[in-house]
Amino acid sequence: MTQPVSPKVRRMQRLSLALLLATGAINYLDRQTLAIGNPEIRAELGLTVEQMGYLLAAFSLSYAFAQLPTGGLVDKIGPRKLLGIGLTIWSVAQGFAGFVGGYTQFFYARIVLGIGEAPQFPTGARVVSNWFNVRDRGLPTGIFNSASTLGPALAPPLLTWLMLTWGWRAMFIAMGVLGVLAAIIWYAAYRDPDETGITAADQAAISEGEPPRTAGVSFAQWLRLFRFRTTWGMVLGFFGTVYLIWLYLTWLPGYLEIERHMSVMKTGIYSSVPYIFGFIGSIVGGAISDRLAARGYTPMMSRKIPIICGLFGMAIFTVPAAFTDSWQMALTFICLAVFCGNVSSACSWALVTAAAPPTYVASIGSIQNFGGYLGGTLAPALTGIIVQRTGSFIPALILGAGIAATSALIYTFVVRRPISGTDLDAITG
Repeated sequence: MTQPVSPKVRRMQRLSLALLLATGAINYLDRQTLAIGNPEIRAELGLTVEQMGYLLAAFSLSYAFAQLPTGGLVDKIGPRKLLGIGLTIWSVAQGFAGFVGGYTQFFYARIVLGIGEAPQFPTGARVVSNWFNVRDRGLPTGIFNSASTLGPALAPPLLTWLMLTWGWRAMFIAMGVLGVLAAIIWYAAYRDPDETGITAADQAAISEGEPPRTAGVSFAQWLRLFRFRTTWGMVLGFFGTVYLIWLYLTWLPGYLEIERHMSVMKTGIYSSVPYIFGFIGSIVGGAISDRLAARGYTPMMSRKIPIICGLFGMAIFTVPAAFTDSWQMALTFICLAVFCGNVSSACSWALVTAAAPPTYVASIGSIQNFGGYLGGTLAPALTGIIVQRTGSFIPALILGAGIAATSALIYTFVVRRPISGTDLDAITG
């Protein structure tokens, strides 16, 4: 059992998670604007389904490559400054998208959106590492990760209402304004433990059971992370998690309209349902992970078991979703797939805090997320190409299920032990 912390620390823990949940929800609402406005944007700008797939992929490609420097920057200059800057950048890009005149301008706006959003989840991992003991990080990680489904759950009714009331351009502008306000609140309210004057007893309770924290990560030490088998297993494993989640996230409204012939209004209602299940899955995954840790499983194994089960579950439920003739059954299986996917996703971020020394949490988290969003880049673009060529989502869904199952095997056999802080910190420069 970990040592108890003071009410002051409890308040900051709750405030930190509330801020991460709110900014994360805005993060995912902004990602969803293009998916929600898909038919109207294509009609006004004269875009093909394939071009829309490239626009959806432009965000995730820039987001993926921005992850590589972002984690080290979070570890070096702190989550408060970097998330504040990132939130401002992505919100300005989001607002600009409401004024674009064609495909090229939209493409660049999506690239900047991806760069700005990059600090969100590495920041979340570092904040949880800063404020929670290593054995208690599953549930708080599940809570901040649940923003990845809270945003998509809110997006269809909220963004569809904005779009149908004022148009898709106003939808983008309104979200940009909301994001700038959120950036101001985050920067004004969040502090790291060393900035709040917590007691030595509180600091000891938070850090109990983990190696001592060291100074910021050097570039040489960051590069050293790529020499570890665990790093590559997390990169390749998270690729499959994000691939299938991102396929649903970016194409679910289009799938319901194109494959299941739903109206825009009906799509706005039903496409939010799977993400309610995803929100629950993220919380459940984190709670299960902590329960396994409490029963004596190592921090690594208590995170890995739900990841692997979640990935296999996501693959298993995607297959019947692809082949059923009933839209009700398809939606049910998609709900179950998204639930399982978010069990896996939440525990993948919890794994970050167990697989790396405290000083490297954001660094390894961003490297893992880089691999994930290579999958997130490929999923919408490849899905658009497949649907354009075949006229069906079935091959795209089956491919996604196969990728998820492969990632489960990678987590099983490649991610085996924590990364050694001794080896990393021995490097200077």
